[in-house]
Amino acid sequence: HVQLVESGGGSVQAGGSLKLSCVASGYWSNSNCMAWFRRPSGREREGVAAIDADGRSYYKDPVKGRFTISRDNAKYTVYLQMNSLKPEDTAMYYCAAGYPASTIMSVIQNLRTIRSRDFDFWGQGTQVTVS
Repeated sequence: HVQLVESGGGSVQAGGSLKLSCVASGYWSNSNCMAWFRRPSGREREGVAAIDADGRSYYKDPVKGRFTISRDNAKYTVYLQMNSLKPEDTAMYYCAAGYPASTIMSVIQNLRTIRSRDFDFWGQGTQVTVS
């Protein structure tokens, strides 16, 4: 079992930046796939970025070039650097972990989407508000 705790959310003006962190505890495997999802108020949760064990990443089109996902396996942490934030980025952001990374990333690349069903462990979320 893996516990995930997000931090780094807050309120920022359009054009600003935030860096989210997600620290894992419990059973951590460097072979996992990590992802960030978001749920805007009144809308469904959507995957925005994912990274596999080898550092290969995938981004949802609206955040490409603005968001960067990274991981530090030694610190059991995954990050989401968000730049040039827009009001439409306002949402609750969730960190998620799934296994095995190779299978999940293949699905992501083939379907061109990050699916919630492929991830087994979730954090409680951190709110990002862009005005």
